Amino acid sequence: MSSFEKLRAFAVKYERHMSAGALAGGFLVDTLTFQRIDFLFGHAMLFAYLFIAAASIVCMNALAAGRWTNRFFEKTAPFFPLFAQYAFGGLFSAFAIFYTKSASLAASWPFLLFIFALLIGNETFRARYQKFGFQITLFFIVLFSFFIFYIPVVLGKMSVGVFLLSGAASLLVVTLFVRIVLRVAPVERQRGKKIAASGIAVSFLAINAMYFANIIPPIPLALQDAGVYNFVSRTTEGSYELVGEKKELADMFRPTRPVSLVFGEPLYFYSAVFAPTKLETTIVHRWQYFDDTKDEWVTASDIAFPISGGRGLGYRGYSMKTALFPGLWRVQVVTERGQVVGQRRFAIFYTDHIPVLFEEIK
Repeated sequence: MSSFEKLRAFAVKYERHMSAGALAGGFLVDTLTFQRIDFLFGHAMLFAYLFIAAASIVCMNALAAGRWTNRFFEKTAPFFPLFAQYAFGGLFSAFAIFYTKSASLAASWPFLLFIFALLIGNETFRARYQKFGFQITLFFIVLFSFFIFYIPVVLGKMSVGVFLLSGAASLLVVTLFVRIVLRVAPVERQRGKKIAASGIAVSFLAINAMYFANIIPPIPLALQDAGVYNFVSRTTEGSYELVGEKKELADMFRPTRPVSLVFGEPLYFYSAVFAPTKLETTIVHRWQYFDDTKDEWVTASDIAFPISGGRGLGYRGYSMKTALFPGLWRVQVVTERGQVVGQRRFAIFYTDHIPVLFEEIK
């Protein structure tokens, strides 16, 4: 038995363990690779994953249709589902990394759950990768998820029109891809066309519904830093002077931070929002308080300002709010459409004396 045949036999025997290893390997590579959403190397990796997934689907369908009888392809047939699984696992782990950075869990958990379910479920998809309808549906989902953030990065702007363009680009690419697959497997794959079309339609409508319900994170934006302070100002050197109560270690684990305030004094909210190079957009600091009588959050102020991308630690800015009163408050960092980039909750308590304040420079 040749070394290649031994490798083939090994792949068939240990395919379950190898698929788990492919998933873990893809996630590890992505964690180390995708540090910033606008890095050229990261984009090259994503395109490589897309190419591997597409090529594996074409090869699997051609072999299933008996169109490629070359001895090399017949010997390598068991590896194509593994290649597809590795590529899809790599894509979904990259999406999990990027979308999690841009998400507020309270607002975007349904979409994040969907992405993580695809990532984890990729381990159990081995048999389904042989089915044409499943292949095409999954390929469309990764295309749409990719274009949602890639096109804004390329165009340097975010809007409803850009999102609709992402959807149109996904439909165009998957349509062309289906035609390629049907050319190499014209008879057998025709039976799966209706399933593929239904899967694409359902996925397209679901992603659009989540976008317009502000469930999809506002990728490629990401909240790098945020906090409430007693005073914020920009220095002549371009840094920001932040003056507030000293943060305790326990504050990292508290969903709501206590803030002492002298009656009549204002509070400031500082944020640093990452945006890709060349991207310009507007963000809003939405000051809200919790109304116990209505059992809901009420918006007290919306303060908008433009941001520009490129700074690794995020574009810095702040807003000020007066006429504050004791109770539960939060400030949401949102897009003009209302997509939540992140938020901070705090509870205001009146005090008769100025609390001990500390200064930070950022």
